[in-house]
Amino acid sequence: MRRTDALPARSPGTRRRSRGRLPALLLLLFFGTCSDPAPVKPLEAVLDEIVARQPEAVVAVSVRDAATGTRLDRLPDRPFHAASTMKVPVMIEVYRQAALGRFRLSDSLTVRNAFRSIVDGSPYRIEDDSDDALYERLGTRMALRDLVDRMITVSSNLATNLLIDVVSADSVQATVERLGGHGMRVLRGVEDLAAYRQGLNNVTTAPALAALLEALAAGRAVSPEADREMIGILLEQRFNEMIPAGLPAGTRVAHKTGWITGIHHDAAIVYPAGDAPYVLVILIEGIEDPHVAATLGADIARAVHTRLRGGVPVEADHQH
Repeated sequence: MRRTDALPARSPGTRRRSRGRLPALLLLLFFGTCSDPAPVKPLEAVLDEIVARQPEAVVAVSVRDAATGTRLDRLPDRPFHAASTMKVPVMIEVYRQAALGRFRLSDSLTVRNAFRSIVDGSPYRIEDDSDDALYERLGTRMALRDLVDRMITVSSNLATNLLIDVVSADSVQATVERLGGHGMRVLRGVEDLAAYRQGLNNVTTAPALAALLEALAAGRAVSPEADREMIGILLEQRFNEMIPAGLPAGTRVAHKTGWITGIHHDAAIVYPAGDAPYVLVILIEGIEDPHVAATLGADIARAVHTRLRGGVPVEADHQH
């Protein structure tokens, strides 16, 4: 007996049409949801956008990262007043001369506040310093290693001039050039106002500082042992408002800052947790407020770190 409640049989043609529509629908859904990813904006363009927030600022940036092959320079030929970043090559030269046996880092000298201008030999004193404690040691003796530590970690101007009197600015400059820091010029110590009035200033470019830090990171500035010791001093830097402030908490940063009126710099070897180090240099001119400059530098550091270690492609980030 024929069941009247059974579904009507489908014709062969109807079955073939139903099967044909399903794959077509799946293909439509697949290609409709798999569009090409948005192009990655080059890091230099990202940095330009950040710098544009402070139109009065002139900002140079250098990045060196062997792990990703990134080598980026923003305004590579623009010279800046070096401020206290020139203390990095002073440290390197002290260690170099110690390695040659000209003195020992444990040797001491008398702490004094009396120096001679490179212009005419006229006497001058350090009047502005971030290291008040050292002035309590005037007339006493201090080891060269301790003076280097104060020159870097608290940016002592007095320690800097004492050390330059030991190794000479000419020798510091020769070491800068030997390490490929073309664009940096170290002429004198700090607060030589007679030289300043004649335009005889210590200057640097971002790539020049990057070259010195690359040499330190690679253990070829003086020697692997000496370079490790110098990096250890840089890691103890007490002024951390710029590059370190833009990095993940706990990131180790071996760096040297520099600031005078309208000038704010930071030059660093960054050691991401569990990853390879990279070099980042930020030079800022034209911002009077140090907090605004520090925020700008931190924003740049954050953008660079995100690109290098945050999983963002870096194929487009090479020298410009």
